[in-house]
Amino acid sequence: MSFSFPKKVTIGDITIRDGYQHEEKYIPTEAKIWIAEQLILAGFKHIEATNLGNPKGMPQFKDAEEVLKGIRGTKSIEKLLPTVKLTAVTIREKAIERAIQARKEGWGPDRILVMVSTSEAHHQKNSGMTLNDYWKMCEKYIPMALDAGMKVNGTVSTIWGCPISGPTELKDAILFTKKWFDIGATDIEHADHDGSASPDRVYKYYSMLMDAFGDPSKHIVHFHTTRGWGMANVLAALQAGMTNYESTLGGIGGQPANFVDGTPVAGTGEYYYKDPNLVGLVSTEDMVVMMDEMGIETGIDVDRLLEIGRMNEKIVGRTLRSESIKNGRIPKELSGKK
Repeated sequence: MSFSFPKKVTIGDITIRDGYQHEEKYIPTEAKIWIAEQLILAGFKHIEATNLGNPKGMPQFKDAEEVLKGIRGTKSIEKLLPTVKLTAVTIREKAIERAIQARKEGWGPDRILVMVSTSEAHHQKNSGMTLNDYWKMCEKYIPMALDAGMKVNGTVSTIWGCPISGPTELKDAILFTKKWFDIGATDIEHADHDGSASPDRVYKYYSMLMDAFGDPSKHIVHFHTTRGWGMANVLAALQAGMTNYESTLGGIGGQPANFVDGTPVAGTGEYYYKDPNLVGLVSTEDMVVMMDEMGIETGIDVDRLLEIGRMNEKIVGRTLRSESIKNGRIPKELSGKK
């Protein structure tokens, strides 16, 4: 069997939202803005910037307004921002309303994210609503967001399994994808939020997706690497023809922290993994370096990205899960040493 990989892909970085939401120490606002600035200068066109939900449960995002305003006010990227999408997560009604108002005021996101899980148990834990009620909410609010000039991402989670209730059906995620498009979503994130996906089933699912919808550009690949399969899953998605990916620096991220700066907070409840240091997304650095070696165009300055990754380790205060940070990229020319 032979595969033809895409010649070009799009990679979004979601460190300052999905990555930092998992951190049990508060990441300073200035650091979040700096990371976004540097990523944009390195060539990223999609940055997931914050969560506009109630910060009481997730205090990592109490600075959502300051982060969005800060990114938009950064002079070094002023000319690049018209080509960049800044996304904010808006799981519930008040967050969407906040995004719409912020957009009217000139500092709001370019794109919002709403999310369903094919597992009813996971969905209720994540959103506090039944699936039926959540779909009704989205049918009402997606047109409002579009009218405000924002794009809307509809995320489908627990495609390959649920950490709460166990196995799920791939075909359900295909049906959910169609429903998102039917009610107005502009693109779809297909998420393995807990590392349940194995490479064979990744290839099967994205092949099903391509058969159902054809154009891969509106579909975003999102993998966690809890069990170490993340990069294998990226390869499987590439083999299936997928061209749009997202990831975090150092592979950080995961379920929102329920303990921040020495204080217990709600988060999304009890952690559904055994060790918070061994969960997270695919590493942006490793994915970009791998694709670069494969001859796949990413539009990213690889050396600059690795420098940002090293600084991100200083920001979070520990060594992260990027092999490319530890070992560097593969040299492109002889060193001259004998």
